[in-house]
Amino acid sequence: MFQMFGFGGVKCPRCEHKNGDQSGYCKHCGLTLGAPRSESVLRDNRWIPGDNELAVYFGVSTLSGIFTKTLRVPATTRAYILQADKATEVPQGEYEIEGFFTRLNHLLRNQHAEILITRTLPLPVEFSFDDLHTAEHLKISARFTVAIRIENVPAFAQHFMTVPGVVNTTHLHELLEPSVRQLAAEFVGSRSIREMAGNTDLRLQLNERLQAALKLRLATYGLAVDGVETAALRHDKFDHNRARIGTLWLVTDERHVQLEHTKQLDQIYNDEEWQAIAREEQKMHSDFRRAELRQDASVNKAELTLKEAERVQALRAREVELYSRVMDAKTRKVAIDKGAGTVLADLEHELAKNKSLRHGEQAEWDHVRQLAQIRMRTELEVLQQNAAEQRQIAQQRLSHQLRQQAIENQIAQALLIEDESHKRNELAALRQREKDEKARALQIEAEAHAARIQGMTMANAARRREAERVQEWEDQLALARQRELLRDDAVKDATNAVQVGEINQKIEDLKRAGAQADAVAQYEKLLRTIDADGVHARQNQANAKQAMLDQLAIDEQRLALKQREQEALWQHELRKFEQERAAAFTTQQSQQDHEIRRMETMNRLSDMAIAAVAAPSNVEAVAQIMKLQIQGGMTAEQIQALSQVVAAEHGVTPAEASRIAHAQVLEERAHRDAELDKDRRHQVDLIKVTKTEAAATMVASRRCPNGHLAPQGREQDKFCAECGAPLQ
Repeated sequence: MFQMFGFGGVKCPRCEHKNGDQSGYCKHCGLTLGAPRSESVLRDNRWIPGDNELAVYFGVSTLSGIFTKTLRVPATTRAYILQADKATEVPQGEYEIEGFFTRLNHLLRNQHAEILITRTLPLPVEFSFDDLHTAEHLKISARFTVAIRIENVPAFAQHFMTVPGVVNTTHLHELLEPSVRQLAAEFVGSRSIREMAGNTDLRLQLNERLQAALKLRLATYGLAVDGVETAALRHDKFDHNRARIGTLWLVTDERHVQLEHTKQLDQIYNDEEWQAIAREEQKMHSDFRRAELRQDASVNKAELTLKEAERVQALRAREVELYSRVMDAKTRKVAIDKGAGTVLADLEHELAKNKSLRHGEQAEWDHVRQLAQIRMRTELEVLQQNAAEQRQIAQQRLSHQLRQQAIENQIAQALLIEDESHKRNELAALRQREKDEKARALQIEAEAHAARIQGMTMANAARRREAERVQEWEDQLALARQRELLRDDAVKDATNAVQVGEINQKIEDLKRAGAQADAVAQYEKLLRTIDADGVHARQNQANAKQAMLDQLAIDEQRLALKQREQEALWQHELRKFEQERAAAFTTQQSQQDHEIRRMETMNRLSDMAIAAVAAPSNVEAVAQIMKLQIQGGMTAEQIQALSQVVAAEHGVTPAEASRIAHAQVLEERAHRDAELDKDRRHQVDLIKVTKTEAAATMVASRRCPNGHLAPQGREQDKFCAECGAPLQ
């Protein structure tokens, strides 16, 4: 399924047989050369990883070669055989060769296979950080334990099993430390220390956050996170001399942590210090907001975002949380009590710039909540885009680290090659790959830099969309005020109708009471006057009101259509941004995988294949080198036959062709002998230097108590020739 990397010219780690060919497998036992030197796995045939190992993997040229002894798979182990594009789990138990292939009869005993040995239980990996910061920029120290296991064997094999070896806690710590630190920094940075100190579910929330994010990032590589345990989360306060004067334990495990300098939060900081901390938080928030307003596609104006990506992401998450508190609060006082005073001041300042009147405290607060909702929506959109970008960058860096570890393992294997010429060639190729990977690391950083610039462009677009949403909201308020005015006019008309009704009722009462005709006539005249004056006005007013209502309905429909259109355009822009980023990431990943496969394939090509795929300008040179190498190994009979072929092709005598061929063979042999002689002289020189240094050290160490050196060439002397004292 996966052809592992193996060097020829090294001793087999299982049978100690010295291999001289380049097949990558031991000629004696068939084990992959460079396999991990595990005594229990290779010699005792007891498949169990070490205490600090997640997986052990190696290959065999034929699957039957694993049965040097009875195969034992303990209950604490999960073992897999990868062959013919399938991963087969080996059940726990003891096996002899015939019983093994009878039980797993779909496996091919004479075909090569890769063996993966992992643990039944997850492997705990510990992480420790001392440079996390809260929303107030107070330093936090943290310790975590992440339990890792293998879940998807084919995916794990594709990314890890490129060379025989092991995956232990050191490798996993190196791979996962950047991701764990980033996630922990974002979680802690989006919360204040008071909120964390008063949160009884802080450990559970942090564990769930880390586990969910790490599980998503590691799924591609076949790894799963069984659990995350926060062992400690604390804040230390120091005096000016860096002496610890107090410790606040936010999360602690008393079984593994020795509690020292323990104090409560209010015992560490007084009111004056809390005010200074609040001012510092407000200043950081203002600096962040001003930096966002200034930034554009220029690198110089995006200094905050580029240098403190983790901090900016935490600040965004913090703002989303505070905006949600403002939305949930019924009054301004409740929002301040919930700790949202930082963003509340910005919201009120934003509304103060708008000159429109808002009657009543409740109406004012409803406007603040609406603006908080708009801003929270914008921050969520930017936060989600940045999170997706960070996941992709983390995957690129993780893949790069895996390749670097594979190259380091290959270099360690190449150093075991005994043939100096072969060792130099392999090391030169690996050093070149190592250099290419360093260049790739710089390229990844450049791509991350460009992605951040693109992300800032998207953030600016989100700010513009936020301004549009605010304007749409203001337009809705204006239309609502117009409708309110029309309702007021309708109330006035109703009031006038009531007055007319009251006058009619008065006239009827007067008639029934037998009042004088003059009084009745006076009221009737007043009624006719009111009717005469109001008929035309009411008719015009009714027509105007109806026209205004119709226009208002049209404006509302137009505004709703405009909002839907702008929102659709914005969502389309967001999807386009996501698709472009995903396409760029996929293209880069495919190009990178293609280049890796090309390099590995070139390393395994024969000379004939190298000549076939060589560039046109190099074909002749490669062919000439191959011809000389072939001729250098020819016998006399082969040279005679070659001379006859050359004579027939070029019209020369067989003797002349034989002489030319013989000269070329001698030239190639002389070149090869010179190279071998050079290697031998180099080894002899190294031996001489080593012996000379050892002899000089031995001679120099022979002194008498008076400091006289023993003369060279007289190593048998026991006493000093100058003073007669015994030599030491």
